[in-house]
Amino acid sequence: MTSTSNPRDLRAELEALTTEAFRPELAEIDQLPTLDIARLMNGEDAAVPTAVAQRLPEIAAAIDAIAERMGRGGRLVYAGAGTAGRLGVLDASECPPTFNTDPDQVVGLIAGGPEAMVTSVEGAEDSAALARADLDALRLTPADTVVGISASGRTPYAIGAVEHARAQGALTVGLSCNPGSALAAAAEHGIEIVVGPELLTGSTRLKAGTAQKLVLNMLSTITMIRLGKTYGNLMVDVRASNDKLRARSRRIVALATGAADADIERALTEAGGEVKTAILVLLAEVDGPTATRLLSEADGHLRAALKTAGG
Repeated sequence: MTSTSNPRDLRAELEALTTEAFRPELAEIDQLPTLDIARLMNGEDAAVPTAVAQRLPEIAAAIDAIAERMGRGGRLVYAGAGTAGRLGVLDASECPPTFNTDPDQVVGLIAGGPEAMVTSVEGAEDSAALARADLDALRLTPADTVVGISASGRTPYAIGAVEHARAQGALTVGLSCNPGSALAAAAEHGIEIVVGPELLTGSTRLKAGTAQKLVLNMLSTITMIRLGKTYGNLMVDVRASNDKLRARSRRIVALATGAADADIERALTEAGGEVKTAILVLLAEVDGPTATRLLSEADGHLRAALKTAGG
């Protein structure tokens, strides 16, 4: 599992990466007042959205390809090590409560397994074989998408995941923060968000991590919009699993329909608590079972179901 690379070769490789570059102008940063350091860091962070904006065409192309596969029943799988892996797991774990997806529809794989979410797992990121084993456990199909995530773009676990997934016929996306990365080259859709050297040399949980989070937000959110998981900018597939989300569900139905509280409660009861179904009950003036059927026939797209119900 442990890398056998020559330490000198690895050092030279890291020194060539934009994300690992040393910034001599910041060599005295530890001597600055706290407010000045905070201003420096905030200024660094402000450059990240601009770097993401330069890659929006590539991001959009990847999203359209992911949505097409997921529309055929495929899964979205993130694979990364360290911070990159944790960001993938975070994005995947937030999809069920936000979009009412099955837990296995968006999956986050991190080198070293769940333990690696909170601690370092020795050598895990250096193992392409581990990535292959983790993907084999999911039984990939050509309808699935695997997104390899790596700030450096050279992490063997992320590259191994993408190469193995591509060999299985799955769609592949490589997200990195260095130009000309091996990860982007290995994937069908390469996305390279070049944020430049970090405030702390090599600490890619900073700008690179922020850039990765922004892109993952786009991949999952816009894919779900394309799949009909929203109505306008309302999360109509939200899963009401706690008091806050139940209150949010009522508010979403109110915003979508303008109905009175009593009618909203009636519709949600008829819909078994499903927000999208309740909205259709109110707007199309149909009962719960009919709304459920119309949504099923429209593949879950509320606008299409409303059009059908309206004749």
